[in-house]
Amino acid sequence: MSSENRTNQLSALKEIAELLNTTNDMKQMLSEVLGKLLQVTGFSTGWIFMMDESMESECQAAYGLPPALAANGQEAMCGEDCWCIERYRRNKLPHAVNTIECKRITYAIAEGLEEGTLGISHHATVPLKAGKDKFGLLNVAHPGKECFTEDELALLQAIAFQIGTAIKRIRLYQSQEQNALHYSKLSDVIQRIHAIGVINELPIKAVQEIGNSFNWPHVSLFIYENGELSLRAFYTEGEAHEEWKSLSIDDNGPISTAFRHNKLFVVSNAEHTACPSLERVGIPLYASAAAIPLRVRNRSIGVLFISSPIRGHFDEYHEDFMYSLGDHYTLCVENLRVYEQRRELARMEERYRVARDLHDSVMQKVFSLSFIAKGAETLLQDREGNVRASLKEIQQLSQETLKEMRSLIWQLHPAGLENGLLSALKQHGQSMGLTIYEQVSGLKQLPRAVEEALWRIGQEALNNVRKHSGTVIAYVKLVLAEGEVTLEVMDKGNGFSLDNRKGGLTLGMLSMRERAEQLGGQFNVRSNLGGPTVIAVKMPLDQYES
Repeated sequence: MSSENRTNQLSALKEIAELLNTTNDMKQMLSEVLGKLLQVTGFSTGWIFMMDESMESECQAAYGLPPALAANGQEAMCGEDCWCIERYRRNKLPHAVNTIECKRITYAIAEGLEEGTLGISHHATVPLKAGKDKFGLLNVAHPGKECFTEDELALLQAIAFQIGTAIKRIRLYQSQEQNALHYSKLSDVIQRIHAIGVINELPIKAVQEIGNSFNWPHVSLFIYENGELSLRAFYTEGEAHEEWKSLSIDDNGPISTAFRHNKLFVVSNAEHTACPSLERVGIPLYASAAAIPLRVRNRSIGVLFISSPIRGHFDEYHEDFMYSLGDHYTLCVENLRVYEQRRELARMEERYRVARDLHDSVMQKVFSLSFIAKGAETLLQDREGNVRASLKEIQQLSQETLKEMRSLIWQLHPAGLENGLLSALKQHGQSMGLTIYEQVSGLKQLPRAVEEALWRIGQEALNNVRKHSGTVIAYVKLVLAEGEVTLEVMDKGNGFSLDNRKGGLTLGMLSMRERAEQLGGQFNVRSNLGGPTVIAVKMPLDQYES
């Protein structure tokens, strides 16, 4: 190579390098650098194919195309793959080469456009690379030129390396810019989720916010309970829906994987497949998906599942972003549970105060009124019959008022609860004519909020036995273990089919489930026609320990 040629090459490389740093717009950069390349090299025609991760090609820039290649909206550039693209896909194109015969030119000639080729029959092909990263192909041609010299190929390869480096820089810039936009949206989503004040409304409102903000096609929320993953809410086609459907923790694709390993699992290309069990609960076929574990104190309590019919839809989201989305949801759950616990404690304290006031003041005065009426009636004996009748009526009304007051105080603060939860539930069941068989395992004083919640749940469960089971026998079991307490109420009555109920739960059962979940507990009901019915609730205790 002569010194003059060497100087010209260095000058060309310098001009192109300066141009490459003037913009962060990919298409603009490719178009401008291609024009500059042809200007400094003296070649007439060039085009650039960019390849995506699935190795699909697209002509991103073209300059000086002859009419045969530019005709019909560059139809020849969008046709079937050529030799150079096939070689690139098979990693058989490591450096700049001469293409002996251009398939696209052949295609143009076959279409009767031979005169429009302007004498172009061959071209040089150069891979666009930066280190180990590959981006596509640079093609250069000139009328009548069938072979490019080694020096020309070396120059084109040096320029292609500069272009590849610029592509990598722009993609990094775009990735950082996109990442900043993602985190900005995430910040807004987090604020709106934390503004939700009722824990039972959190699942459906959260998937609505997440789906709308990131324009994700499908978002589902699963919570682990009683050995299964329960679908609580899902978002699809712009709308959120509340659901109560359960899945096994096994064989549910990325959802099971993320839950079991407590780790993010991303699917980039699933070829539009889905697990039958996921389809059953309404999750559509997907080509890409991300399963985000919902973590509390380093254990998984569920999965946030997002999916799309588009390949690679979630590849641009960083792991930290995905984990942050899931962790903030669980933080919101924990905060709402603490809030609900405090609010429940405040309600309980107020009920206890009202119960004490009713007992200490109003009930005593009504009792005194009844006692005085009885005494006055005795003093009058057979005289003043009308007065005696009125006093008797006062006494009767006083007795009825005392009975109603005792019932009210029982509801505000169940009598016998001070003797233990199981004792109070047995007393309540017996008051309704039930025979109660109780069993207790473990000894420990329950936190007031937990005891109150279990009392209300047990009360509702016994009411259901009395009303619906067809039996007057109930079995109540209380198990206190390290860090948790479990209450079970069972009857051996008529049973029922959960599958025949919408969502599997009645209003009363939903109320029991909500009480349990407000304190971080788990609720489960097991039944079938003609078999026993078991209401079980498990409540954590470790959060109350100092």
